[in-house]
Amino acid sequence: MTNQLALRAAEDCRYDALALGEVMLRLDPGESRIRTARGFTAWEGGGEYNVVRGLSRVFGQRAGVVTALVDDEVGHLVESLILAGGVDTALIHWADSDGVGRTVRNGLNFTERGFGVRGAKGVNDRGHTAIAQLGPADVDFEHIFGKLGVRWLHTGGIYAALSETTAETALAAMKAAKKHGTVVSYDLNYRPSLWKSIGGQARAREVNRELARYVDVMIGNEEDFTASLGFEIEGVDENLTELPIDGFARMIEQVAAEYPNFAVIATTLRAVHSASDNDWSALAWSPSSGLVQAADRKHLEILDRVGGGDSFASGLCYGLISGADLQTAVEYGAAHGALAMTTPGDTTMATKAEVLKLAAGGGARVDR
Repeated sequence: MTNQLALRAAEDCRYDALALGEVMLRLDPGESRIRTARGFTAWEGGGEYNVVRGLSRVFGQRAGVVTALVDDEVGHLVESLILAGGVDTALIHWADSDGVGRTVRNGLNFTERGFGVRGAKGVNDRGHTAIAQLGPADVDFEHIFGKLGVRWLHTGGIYAALSETTAETALAAMKAAKKHGTVVSYDLNYRPSLWKSIGGQARAREVNRELARYVDVMIGNEEDFTASLGFEIEGVDENLTELPIDGFARMIEQVAAEYPNFAVIATTLRAVHSASDNDWSALAWSPSSGLVQAADRKHLEILDRVGGGDSFASGLCYGLISGADLQTAVEYGAAHGALAMTTPGDTTMATKAEVLKLAAGGGARVDR
């Protein structure tokens, strides 16, 4: 049985998938630590962008990003990385540089990988960034969704938390998308550090509960649904060493009852034994399919966990865009997330063939 999402015809749309969110320059110290590094590898990354990059580079979808960058050398470095990811840059808003970053900046994200008992660590330098200052009037959403045409919009709670105006911009985008028949997915992606100065968790819930009314596919982990929407999950221990499936199932039932507009609800399941040893699975729900679970991968070896949830969302969205049933879509998502965490950087290095093989139960034997 195919899923029940009604997408616009591909021939009527310029984009299969469009993201709204920040794209930062990720500076990766490799096997070292931020505080001791003498060199960094440059990547691009951002919670919303990572999803459509995966849809483009791995799954062959026509993708674009609505974001903003400063018109300087760093901004154009990020642009070149976006282009290398196969994502269209025509909708980037370019902000004039003041020369030193007093009024507007490009976001930087220093991220070190965890290993064993040492967890991963991220240090964001994203205050006063160009995208945080982008308001609803700065983007012609009517043109994007009405004239250009978009089949799928993805945004999320990281973007909504960047400033007082980003939630308003997200709302304007989602309303325009719904007006023109675009499917909207949203990843709650709760980050306490982002909400801290603009109202904390109370503001996060206020914003996300309003935006949720315009969402078709809602994605998040156990912390996201609790912190951003106020739904408790019974039986989750503080260290996430075990995840109660029954507790998640009851939570999803409550979410579906309060938000009947959700056509799909999906959550990753991650039990953390160490930074490099996680159990990994996912659940998804729809009115027609009920609750389904992806393969439960015990003791998955992790190289770099950052971006694993985004790659899960990317694989799930691809399955739904391609018309697959919910079980298949959640298997694509979990497989893609698992593969993305075997390589460095926010963004996936997997291939579609690898995702489909793993989703179908394939292993890690050498391909010759």
